[in-house]
Amino acid sequence: MPENSKQPSDALAIAKTAGVSLNPLDPTSRFNASKLKQFTNTEIVIAFILFVTLVILAVFGTFLQTHDPMQGDLLKRFAKVGEKGYLLGSDHLGRDLWSRAVAGLQWSMACALTANVINLLIGTSLGLMAAEKEGWARTIIRQFTDTLQSFPFLVVAIVVVVIVGHGFVPLVLTLGLGAWVVFMRVVYAEATSIYQRDYVKAARIAGVSRSAIMFGHVLPGVRASLFVIFAFHFAGLLIAESALSFLGIGAPLGVPTWGNMLAESRQYLLKAPWMLMVPAGAIVLAVITMNLVGDGIASLSRKRGRSIDV
Repeated sequence: MPENSKQPSDALAIAKTAGVSLNPLDPTSRFNASKLKQFTNTEIVIAFILFVTLVILAVFGTFLQTHDPMQGDLLKRFAKVGEKGYLLGSDHLGRDLWSRAVAGLQWSMACALTANVINLLIGTSLGLMAAEKEGWARTIIRQFTDTLQSFPFLVVAIVVVVIVGHGFVPLVLTLGLGAWVVFMRVVYAEATSIYQRDYVKAARIAGVSRSAIMFGHVLPGVRASLFVIFAFHFAGLLIAESALSFLGIGAPLGVPTWGNMLAESRQYLLKAPWMLMVPAGAIVLAVITMNLVGDGIASLSRKRGRSIDV
C-alpha cells in the first residue's frame, strides 16, 4: 500500500517536471483538444495523405513500376485499363502507362523541386538585401525585379530553352533563374515590416551585427510565408515543366514525362483516351496536392497568430 500511494504523487511530479498538465480541462496542457484540432483539419489531413503518397511514388517509384517505362510490346498496343497486365493501359507502342506516369513523376518532381530551391535562394537573398536599408542596392533590385516581371515567364522560358537546348539541366536553370520574382516580393514586403519592429530596433541599438539581425531576427519572421509560397510555386513549376515538355522543348523526346505523354496522346484521343487521361490526371492530382499543402500551412500559420494572405 505505501508503494501504491506513492505512484500518483510520482506521476504528478514527473508531469510537473516535464511541464505537462494531467488535467484535460487545463488550457495550458500540451495535449488538450484545442491544439490537436489544428492538426486534424480535414484539408490538412487530405493534403498530408496526398503529399506522402507523391513522395513515396517519387522516392520508391522504381520499385513500384510494373514494366520498363521505355520498353514496349507492339502486340499489346492500346490495351485498356486493367487489360493484358497493364494497370492503367498501354500506349501506341505498347508501353505501360502506369510505369511511365511514375517515371514522369520522378522527373517532374526532381525538376520542379530543384528549380524551386534555386528560386527560393535567389528570391529570399535579394528580398532581404532590398529590405535591409534604403539605398542604391534596393533601387537596383526592385527595378530589376519589375523589369523581369514585365516579361511573360513562359514565353521567356520557351525562348531560352530553344536557344540553350532541352534537357534536365537547361530546363532546371531556365525555371530556376527566371521565376524567383514572387519570392523576392513576398520576402521584401514582410522583411521591410519586420525591420520596423521594436525588437529589431533594440537589437540594432545593442550593437548586433547586420547579418545577425537579418538571419536571426528577420528571416525567421518570414519563414512561414516562404513555406506557403514554396508549395504554391512548386505547383506552378510542375505545370511549366509539363507545358515545355508538351511543346517538345523541355525533356528530351522519348523520356517518360507527363508533358511528353500528353504530346504523344494527341493523335489517339478517340482511339485511346486513357493515354490523355493518365498524364493529365497525374498533373491535376500533383497540382491540387501542392495547393492543399500550401493552404494547410497558411491555415496553421493563421491559427498561430501569423497572418498569411494567399
